[in-house]
Amino acid sequence: MKTTGFDNDKYLREQTTAIVDRVKKFDNKLYLEFGGKLCFDYHAARVLPGYDPNVKIRLLQQLKDKIDIVLAIYAGDIEKGRVRGDFGITYDAATLKLIDDLRKWGLDILSVVITRFSNQSSAIIFKNKLERRGVKVNLHYPIEGYPADIDTIVSEKGFGKNEFIETKNPIVVITAPGPNSGKLSTCLSQLYHEHKRGVNAGYAKFETFPIWNLPLKHPVNVAYEAATADILDFNLVDPFHLNKYNKISINYNRDVESFPILKLILSKILDKDANSPVYNSPTDMGVNRAGFGIVDDKVVQEASKQELIRRYFRYNTEYIMGIERRETVDKVSLLMEELGVKVTDRKVVEVARLAAEAAEAKGKGNEGIYCGASIQLNDGRVITGKNSKLMHAASALILNAVKVLTNIPDEILLLSPHVINQIGKLKEGILDAESESLDLEEVLIALSISATTNHTAELAMNKLIELKGCEVHMTHIPTPGDEVGLKRLGVNLTTDGKFSSRNLFVT
Repeated sequence: MKTTGFDNDKYLREQTTAIVDRVKKFDNKLYLEFGGKLCFDYHAARVLPGYDPNVKIRLLQQLKDKIDIVLAIYAGDIEKGRVRGDFGITYDAATLKLIDDLRKWGLDILSVVITRFSNQSSAIIFKNKLERRGVKVNLHYPIEGYPADIDTIVSEKGFGKNEFIETKNPIVVITAPGPNSGKLSTCLSQLYHEHKRGVNAGYAKFETFPIWNLPLKHPVNVAYEAATADILDFNLVDPFHLNKYNKISINYNRDVESFPILKLILSKILDKDANSPVYNSPTDMGVNRAGFGIVDDKVVQEASKQELIRRYFRYNTEYIMGIERRETVDKVSLLMEELGVKVTDRKVVEVARLAAEAAEAKGKGNEGIYCGASIQLNDGRVITGKNSKLMHAASALILNAVKVLTNIPDEILLLSPHVINQIGKLKEGILDAESESLDLEEVLIALSISATTNHTAELAMNKLIELKGCEVHMTHIPTPGDEVGLKRLGVNLTTDGKFSSRNLFVT
């Protein structure tokens, strides 16, 4: 059974209090840079068992009467069609999705600010699309010499040329569809304009990871370092905090590297406001209380080690597919060594490999690639599946899993052989597919159709929801249809990074 290591209610109390207290230190006006994922923070949910992936939304709901929400998106990301990895959609599409998601929670945004705007054609189209749907858009422009030329930045030639976003509430949340969208520069630009108007507004940063009051090599922080290995981020002791207070706190390299310049910019903006608090370290700027929500450190440590293994498999697969660099894989491998973690510590790995070996032994003498898959159910049981002429390994795995959950004997068929054969004929005989074997997406559709006339199939289909969050490992890279099906089921998938076909082009 899954155990809990994180208390959402305790965290919400701590986090809400920290933000409200920070607002009081200024003229009741705080620009809060919201780092990480605002919605669907599944990394946090995996390393902090019990963490609600949408707890930040719940936080905003508690502060609903005190906040304005602004989304920042970099014009260059719109132009290049940058893709957000977890959803597989572009940043402009992710911005639209984020607006929709917030509205579903009863929250709306004040404005979308397009940062470093220099008349990029795609950014103009995006701006028009938003405005014609009733969404306010503001433009911020590239600043020559940013971030080093402080005198130009904090002047009418710098922040001064940006459009000021009119706000009404004491807390202005600046968030984005992904990293490097211009959240910090948006906050600083707004501070400049507020202080020109005589408002002593302040700045703070809300970022869940790394958790500043956990040790540098705590598995939670190591797992975060693994999650950002592809962008070369790393954790370190905040040297400014250590020097000023003789206390150890953890931050990450980009915040530490940028702090001296950020402090200079803030000092110049706040120059006339002697009462404004001065930050002595990146840690001072934060209002992050995630560490205080941990109620079972042992559970959290184990979950974080498992996430470290998942990251290794993900990067290794991406390397095999030509997406990732070898250095990224090696870095995560080194992090695993530091914590004494092995890939076989992930229970489903060895089981999937044994399933593939068993399939190969049974089919000895026949041509083909033998794939194995395994899933660990929420009650701890591990189920396997392997590929055949009829089904992919992922398809067999999911059918086997729902059979176990529904207590359906193995000999009872959920899908009619006639239906499977007809789909196979359609694929290979008419659609000219490489194989008649059914991928997971096809099997899920077939199962839903069978459920209309087969009560047993209906019972099994209703158990699919119980697979969400389960651990899955496959010996081979899933085909597109398998990957889509597994993603929609919400399982945590890893693979050994082997190709399931000798063909270079796989549909």
